[in-house]
Amino acid sequence: MNNYGGIFDVDNKKKLIDDLNSRMSAAGFWNNTGESTKVVKELKNLKSRVEPWEQASKKYQELQEYGGILKEEDAELIADLAKNIEKLSAELDKLEFQTLLGGEFDQSSVILSINAGAGGTESCDWVGMLLRMYTRFAESRGYDVKTLDMLPGEEAGIKNVTLLIEGDYAYGYLKAERGVHRLVRISPFDANKRRHTSFASVDVIPEVKEDLEVKLEEKDLVIDTYRSSGAGGQNVQKTDSAVRITHLPTGIVAQCQNERSQYQNKQTAMKVLKARIYEHERQKKEQELLKAYGAQKKKIEWGSQVRSYVLHPYTMVKDHRTEYETGDANKVLNGALDDFIEAYLKMQKLQDRG
Repeated sequence: MNNYGGIFDVDNKKKLIDDLNSRMSAAGFWNNTGESTKVVKELKNLKSRVEPWEQASKKYQELQEYGGILKEEDAELIADLAKNIEKLSAELDKLEFQTLLGGEFDQSSVILSINAGAGGTESCDWVGMLLRMYTRFAESRGYDVKTLDMLPGEEAGIKNVTLLIEGDYAYGYLKAERGVHRLVRISPFDANKRRHTSFASVDVIPEVKEDLEVKLEEKDLVIDTYRSSGAGGQNVQKTDSAVRITHLPTGIVAQCQNERSQYQNKQTAMKVLKARIYEHERQKKEQELLKAYGAQKKKIEWGSQVRSYVLHPYTMVKDHRTEYETGDANKVLNGALDDFIEAYLKMQKLQDRG
């Protein structure tokens, strides 16, 4: 139990909680609404992470005391103790894994976009497969999935799609998916049954918090409205309810067509735009720091895939960053991403320590 406590550093987190409680009890603290809201959220976040460790520690002490009074002939009680130890061990493994999700935005919901690469219908179909994979992963964790925008392919599949996946740690888990995903299979669209390679890029950004400052000048925005469309270009609405917002200084675009009104689409598109601009600025600062220290950041380009999915002549999914792989490609495409995500987060943790 002491080893697990070291992983999370409970004592340090409790000290932070005490410091925040002291700040909250100081005179005039509640006069600054913005600051007080920020501190309350931080305190709530820390408590939600510390309390499970304290509860696990309490269970450990109880089991230790329980084990000390048992006798060898108490077979039924010994079996019950073993069962409770096994249960506590599983809880600790889960808590240990959560220590990998300590990034600034890891607890946030996530905006996930999938875009088809070169390859026409093949790549559009691959986007549809990835959409299904991420939807199933999200649903298995009890997350809510909302389609913000979708552009169907000309013949089949999807050219691009943007999802809002809402739930605790959605960004923390799915940030592992950012990059180019490669599919190798016998094409269902090729009459000669030849093997094809398709690419799709996945972009993952945290949903920005309401109190996060992203300043947007009205003069820098171009807002266009258009009709929402479904598969095959069929108009699903007769009014221009869909909204596209372009941020002129950066060229970043956000759009939404799946809300019920133009106003709702505009609000959602603005939320996505703010998230993308914030991430753009964050990455720009990160690149400047890397440049200053002489490091080079690897770019994500077509062909420099982060993960490959092979369905022919054998089945395999391999992550090229962690080298983790499995032969059960169908299971992965049905949303079983946990092992890939865990391998990525552990690799990231080691890199951060190094």
